[in-house]
Amino acid sequence: MKTDMVIAGVGGQGILSIAAALGSAALDNNLNMKQAETHGMSQRGGDVQSFMRISDQPIYSDIIPKGGADIILSVEPMEALRYLPYLKKGGYVVANSTPFINIPDYPEMEKLEQTIKALPNYVLIDADKIAEETTGSKRAFNFVMLGAASPFIDVPFEYLEEGIRKIFGRKGEEVVEMNIKALHAGRKFAQENK
Repeated sequence: MKTDMVIAGVGGQGILSIAAALGSAALDNNLNMKQAETHGMSQRGGDVQSFMRISDQPIYSDIIPKGGADIILSVEPMEALRYLPYLKKGGYVVANSTPFINIPDYPEMEKLEQTIKALPNYVLIDADKIAEETTGSKRAFNFVMLGAASPFIDVPFEYLEEGIRKIFGRKGEEVVEMNIKALHAGRKFAQENK
């Protein structure tokens, strides 16, 4: 098994929490994992991305070549398009439909959606809305996104739940359960809409 994914978005959207939960899920279950992160101007809403490679075989590089990613998981729609050159043929784009408009010439949302919907394999999800409806808080939208990507990640779903428990356990059971509910809601959406 092997999954190479680019996790992309804007600073403050929980990309590093997604990567931490995935990394914990992999390492705690004897899988190999390599990760490379770019933090950009994350405090000012700049580009943040993480290359995540998970496999049951040795991994020799943390960098995913262009055309090599199985998944582009983007918590912001425009950022999904920025990393399309990394997507391999037959790969999936899983993108949040809620924009984070941080530049004056942000593209029209309709054009962004059309571009994503023209891809052969995509899940476009309003993760903010689903998080609020499921957990009562938009804060868990990043784990809605991980859940939406989970059917395409070659890691057992229960490993992802374990990763969330480990990363957020010190914050209390309420936070853990909120994020796990969000994870399940995202997975359900993806399974019904892929």
